[in-house]
Amino acid sequence: MSVQNSQNLSLDSALKLLKTLSCTDSLTVTTAGDRQQLAQALLLVVNASEYQNIGICADSVEQALTALVDYLTTFEYPLPGDLTPVPMQTPVYLKFNSQKMTYYLDTYTGDYRGVLVSCQSSENESLNGTYGHFPLDLFASV
Repeated sequence: MSVQNSQNLSLDSALKLLKTLSCTDSLTVTTAGDRQQLAQALLLVVNASEYQNIGICADSVEQALTALVDYLTTFEYPLPGDLTPVPMQTPVYLKFNSQKMTYYLDTYTGDYRGVLVSCQSSENESLNGTYGHFPLDLFASV
């Protein structure tokens, strides 16, 4: 991933960056600058949209819940009170709906690991879309 200075990233620039990087098989963030710009772009789009759905594919329930907490904290959402790991010994898919503040958890048989964020806006349709695949730990150090 090659990115430019993120100091003055506009919403349009953020959307272009996210659309360019979305739906790739694997998004590798190799530098701190890339991570910072990707995080900033996603946060700009999330803050401009009305609500989001977050899809997480992880190796374990614990890993999925950790990613969810990191993303929700960064997006300034309250954490659901029922984030208790359930015993599952397989990879999992977790889907979170920020409009209802609920999540769904199930087993996952695919190879992908990461996060998809689907943004919705009735006021600015250019924001509507699914972005990612983002690293599980994109916001771990934010």
